[in-house]
Amino acid sequence: MHVLLVEDDALVASGIRAGLATVDFVVDSVPTIKEARRAMQSVQSDVVILDRGLPDGDGMQLLEEWRAAGVQTPVLILTARDAVRDRVDGLHSGADDYLIKPFDLDELVARLYALLRRAAGRASGLIRHGALTLDPAARQISVNGEPVALSRRELVLLEAFLYAPRSVLSASQLKDSLYGLNDDVESNALNVHIHHLRRKLGNGLIETVRGLGYRLGRADAVTLP
Repeated sequence: MHVLLVEDDALVASGIRAGLATVDFVVDSVPTIKEARRAMQSVQSDVVILDRGLPDGDGMQLLEEWRAAGVQTPVLILTARDAVRDRVDGLHSGADDYLIKPFDLDELVARLYALLRRAAGRASGLIRHGALTLDPAARQISVNGEPVALSRRELVLLEAFLYAPRSVLSASQLKDSLYGLNDDVESNALNVHIHHLRRKLGNGLIETVRGLGYRLGRADAVTLP
C-alpha cells in the first residue's frame, strides 16, 4: 500500500517512514503543500497522512482543495492541535480520521488499516478470497489454513489486488503500490512479481486484461502447487 506523508518535521517524518516500512507500506514523504500537490499528481496513493502546520500553509486548506477537485483518497490528519473544535473542523473539511501528536506508532498503523478497510467496504480485518486468507496486520498469507511464504513485494502486490477485488489495476497503479517515487525500478519488475504470485498461488489468481492491466481472478482459482 502506498502512503503519501505530508510532514515538515524531518524527525517525525523519518520515524513514520521507518515504522510504516515494518508493515510493508511504501511511503513517499514531502514537507510542503506545493510538493504534496505535485506528488498527488505523480503517484496514486492509497492513503494520505497530512500534517496541518506546514511551512507554506494549513494542511486543511489542501484537503479542502483535494475534496473540491473530487479526490477521494482517505486522509488522516496528523496535528498537535488537540481542541475538539479543531478535530470537528477537520472532519467536516473532508478528513477521514484525526490523530493528535505525540502519538503511538501502533495506533497510527491501526488507524491506517481501518481507513483502507473502510475504503474497500470491508468490516473484518482479515481479507478472504476463496481458500486464501490475508491477515494485513500480521503480514501473513494462508491457503486452506496453510501458511504460504511470499516475499515482501509479492505480499504488497497481492494486497493491492485483494483491496480492489473488482477493479482492473493498471501497471502504473501497481507499481505505485510497490515502489516509491525515488526507487529505481527495472522495466520487467512487475511482470516478475506477478509471475511469482501465479506460480505460488495458482495461475488464475491474477488475470491479464489486455491493454488495460490486471485484476484479481476468481476465488476458486486459488491453488497451491
